[in-house]
Amino acid sequence: MNGGGISRLLTRLCQFKNACLKTFRQASTSLHPRAIWVKIPPIFHYPNEQNMDQHTEPERNVDDAEIDKFSRLAHKWWDTAGEFKPLHDINPLRLGYIDRHGQLAGKTVLDVGCGGGILSESMAKLGAEAVTGIDMAEKSLKIAELHALESGVGNLKYRCISVEDLAAEAPHGYDIVTCMEMMEHVPDPDSIIRACAKLVKPDGMVFFSTINRNPKSYVHAILGAEYILNLVPKGTHDWKKFITPAELARMCRQAGLDVVDTKGMGYNPLTKVYSLNDNTDVNYMIACKPV
Repeated sequence: MNGGGISRLLTRLCQFKNACLKTFRQASTSLHPRAIWVKIPPIFHYPNEQNMDQHTEPERNVDDAEIDKFSRLAHKWWDTAGEFKPLHDINPLRLGYIDRHGQLAGKTVLDVGCGGGILSESMAKLGAEAVTGIDMAEKSLKIAELHALESGVGNLKYRCISVEDLAAEAPHGYDIVTCMEMMEHVPDPDSIIRACAKLVKPDGMVFFSTINRNPKSYVHAILGAEYILNLVPKGTHDWKKFITPAELARMCRQAGLDVVDTKGMGYNPLTKVYSLNDNTDVNYMIACKPV
């Protein structure tokens, strides 16, 4: 990176810091709780844990606004420099983590919330016997199918079906089930986890990734990623839907899954490189086995 590039990056980082300080300073000096709520609503609103423990299946565990949002961007799924660049950048980390714990070669794999097929296609190419990607955004699936056809990947198929419906149709049908960067976009993540637990074979593995819910994740995943560094489009995430590692582990246990490993994913804005670490403050992944 040349001197001009470093200077511009440092300027953006300073803007990031100043914006964060201004946001929290405004919140802390507001006298009325409602005023705080209006300025930065997610920070002071936590989901009702009792509701998270309820096992009532929704008729349709889909957020139409989320589907519309990703459908509008469907044509950009495979643009490695576009809105989905972060997913392309972290894909080698996700793929390596899944293969290390699940040994993809010769396995049947289900990718829940596959979107445009970035992870699905990678797992198929790495030697999985058969990969099925499912999503509720039909436009994204069409892009995924077209890209797989162009890439000559034959051990891969896509379906527009909910994970709950597939769990009723094909219980214990897969060696590996992945659900990456999806649960923070649905009304009932607990339902997703239970369905994934039903779909995996007794000796299989389930993988989840999502974003922690705390002030730091608000600063990094929303203020930083969406408004300062422009890593993802504004409005991509809703902080209230983020899930803490403790909440995710509890939902997994209730679904009959044992968490065997947890890893954080970090981003260095200076080098623009993602890496795995033990810090789960923002992005993190977990590996589970059926109990």
